[in-house]
Amino acid sequence: MELEQLRYPIGHFTPQETYTPAEVKTNIQIISALPSKFINLLGGWEDDRFNTPYRPDGWTVRQLIHHVADSHINAYTRCRLAMTEDNPTIKPYDEAAWAELPDAKAAQVELSLQLIRYVHLRWVLLLNSMNETDLARTYYHPASGQISRLDTIIANYAWHSEHHYQHAYQLAARNNWQ
Repeated sequence: MELEQLRYPIGHFTPQETYTPAEVKTNIQIISALPSKFINLLGGWEDDRFNTPYRPDGWTVRQLIHHVADSHINAYTRCRLAMTEDNPTIKPYDEAAWAELPDAKAAQVELSLQLIRYVHLRWVLLLNSMNETDLARTYYHPASGQISRLDTIIANYAWHSEHHYQHAYQLAARNNWQ
């Protein structure tokens, strides 16, 4: 399998100009399903498997799961900021540096699986409460220089959820760990 396919198993995220209510609902369902998908996939793994990189020169599965927890906590917070402020400027963070912190390299995966589970419960409650006006609310990301609508953010994190799930799933499939 070539490196690009290992890096982007479902392709790159491509935002749409607009999202229908049905598309938003589907994207929220994808976000909602992620915790149980990860728990079902990873629940029977021995701890040493989590130290396996999902691709050459990539993060270990341990770092990957901790990254998803970090990323989705930030996404939830950013959604709340966009819901309560007019086009707030969000705080970027260095994902690669966070993945190298001691807790991301050594902490038990179960800690982040539980964080993902509970953050997603709250996040999905918020997402499901949004109406058309809420979905059009925005925030500004200073690192990218982009203003993003919440419906696009929801689509991006649905993609992000499946993107990283596939990293772990395809590693498990390649190694017959299922």
